[in-house]
Amino acid sequence: MEAVNALGRRKTAVARIILKEGKGNIIINKRDYKEYFPMGTLQYIVMQPLTLLNVADQYDIQVNLDGGGINGQAEAVRLAISRALVKINADSKPELKHAGFMTRDPRTVERKKPGQPKARKKFQFSKR
Repeated sequence: MEAVNALGRRKTAVARIILKEGKGNIIINKRDYKEYFPMGTLQYIVMQPLTLLNVADQYDIQVNLDGGGINGQAEAVRLAISRALVKINADSKPELKHAGFMTRDPRTVERKKPGQPKARKKFQFSKR
């Protein structure tokens, strides 16, 4: 099996991954994923698609992460891993889709409008 590339995005975070056969190592920006994401919840988010399909120890994953915060980055990695696993085996797509790992979360921060302090907040109106 040759390496599979995939892309995952969430808010402003972008995760580009290379997935190939191996022992289950996940390297994010040249660091182990447990060092990059010290919180257990974020480690769990990254591992969700692999544990769902019981293939956590079959693939090595190299991730290039950019932008966003740590939570958005973790969810971007999850989407990228899910997409790569579907490229390898299309039969796993319904299972991943049912768990909600194949959907790109489109929510991003709304831009600030001119003449207002924030995106939706308005300056106080004075009648007189």
